[in-house]
Amino acid sequence: MRIRGKVALIAACFGVFLLLYFWGGNAADQPLPGEVVGEDGNPPRSSPPELRRDVAAKFEKKAAAGAGARAEEPPRRRKEALRKGASGDAKGKARSNAARPVTRRTRAEEVMHLAVVACGNRLDETLTMVKSALLFSLKRITFHIFAEDPLAPQFEERLNQWPRSVSAKFQYIIYPITFSVGNADEWKKLFKPCAAQRLFLPVILKDVDSLLYVDTDVLFLRPMDDIWSLLKSFNGSQLAAMAPEHEVPKIGWYSRFARHPFYGVTGVNSGVMLMNLTRIRSTVFKNSMIPSGLSWEDLLHPLYQKYKNHITWGDQDLLNIIFHYNPECLFIFPCQWNYRPDHCMYGSNCKGAEEEGVSILHGNRGVYHDDKQPAFKVVYDAIRDFPFEDNMFQSLFYPIQTKFLDTVNTLCGRIPQVFLKQIEKTMRKVFEDRVVRHVRPHK
Repeated sequence: MRIRGKVALIAACFGVFLLLYFWGGNAADQPLPGEVVGEDGNPPRSSPPELRRDVAAKFEKKAAAGAGARAEEPPRRRKEALRKGASGDAKGKARSNAARPVTRRTRAEEVMHLAVVACGNRLDETLTMVKSALLFSLKRITFHIFAEDPLAPQFEERLNQWPRSVSAKFQYIIYPITFSVGNADEWKKLFKPCAAQRLFLPVILKDVDSLLYVDTDVLFLRPMDDIWSLLKSFNGSQLAAMAPEHEVPKIGWYSRFARHPFYGVTGVNSGVMLMNLTRIRSTVFKNSMIPSGLSWEDLLHPLYQKYKNHITWGDQDLLNIIFHYNPECLFIFPCQWNYRPDHCMYGSNCKGAEEEGVSILHGNRGVYHDDKQPAFKVVYDAIRDFPFEDNMFQSLFYPIQTKFLDTVNTLCGRIPQVFLKQIEKTMRKVFEDRVVRHVRPHK
């Protein structure tokens, strides 16, 4: 009997266990307690079966609706919702950002434009000028090279041989020599070979807004960026900038010998000419021929026909005549931006160069290629022979400084600081910008 009683007791306990197990499993299928709350915010201790079934149905319906909405939501928006959160406030912020999109604006790189005209034996001289512009300038440069047909392939060959680190700083376009009005042969022989081409730059370069023109015998001793910035100094009527032909009227050429009108007291020199081509193309110029005025292109040929028997310096004289009648259109920059032998061979008469040093050296009168003014030749030879990517102080400045010792007894060499001050300052700045600022200090 005892054994039977024990078996019955074990069976009863097992039955109770099974009953509790199945009841607990069914309870697990009901909504979580947190889904149903009482009036006091706490789940009730017990709920009628009808209430549990109603709440479960609502929960399933709500869950199905939510799943359907998520299934229809585009992937990009769904990722954005996950990133921002699913609250109504987050959705409001997303709409606000969509109404005011945040875009990263990159400022377009400014490119400077430089034009030069090369004919005859001016290949090496032109390349040395281009080299001097690239050595110190900061912004990219587009060179507009106007050259006779035999020179064009030589320019391409030589420029394409320069190191990649240098060629990355510029691009070049080679143009044939062309004159839009009048007799081409007559224009070509007006003064130096092809020099009159500069008069037609506003007509030819229709897509260029501003331009710096220089003669082939020009050397930059500081960044071209600095003279390019003078465009911002133009007032509303100014459209070109040049330096005076001379600083002293009593020894200037125009004030003593000119047989035609010229700008100001001493005239201007066109070897370095900064131009706003857009303004030039849209301006009507006053003149002595037609009271109503003429556009730049319409003015050139009749002006030449009127004064061709009275001009000595060709296109420069024509520019002087134009700005004589339109002085409000011209901006005058100081002599150190166009420093020539005339500024030192009759005694030093460029105060700006004495104070700041020469900014642009203009070796007219052929002084780069003879021994008449060795101070000019020293600078030209050093830049021409400087190997790209060498140390500027060791391979450029020190050789110039050393060779200047041989020129101190010459008319221009007796003031070496005029030639050396700006180029030393420029090379120090280049060194600081390219080397010092890129070296992190030790912590």
